[in-house]
Amino acid sequence: MKHLRGFNPLERRSAHRKALIRNMMTSLFRFERIRTTKTKALAVRRAAERLITRAKEDSVHNRRLVSARLFDEGIVAKLFNDIGPRMKDRPGGYTRILKLGERYGDAAEMVILELADYKLKIEDVEDKKAKKEKAKTEKAAKRAAGA
Repeated sequence: MKHLRGFNPLERRSAHRKALIRNMMTSLFRFERIRTTKTKALAVRRAAERLITRAKEDSVHNRRLVSARLFDEGIVAKLFNDIGPRMKDRPGGYTRILKLGERYGDAAEMVILELADYKLKIEDVEDKKAKKEKAKTEKAAKRAAGA
């Protein structure tokens, strides 16, 4: 039986698991949104929420504890200067998991792990749509000119 197992080892040795979680936390803090499997997202959320709690109070001690977990100093700075102050009023629950469905190859449940205050900027979406439309019109113009 699987009662009181503590955490999910993700079928990896400890060094591999720690590196995986560290890399995924770095990506989460860099992009504020990542796409992964549900089990990995749950493991990463557990570690990331602890670091965000540390980042709410900027002190040398907290910076050193976070730097021991994240090896990218730029991400540590972003965590303390941007993400931590944004989460100052929030007592917990800094991340959100959105279900996407199953992956085609192996039916693993896929999710999006994002920071709770992540908002997709409408300007970015509109810019992407405008670029797609522009590319379509240019492609159509090339076809018409070539024909």
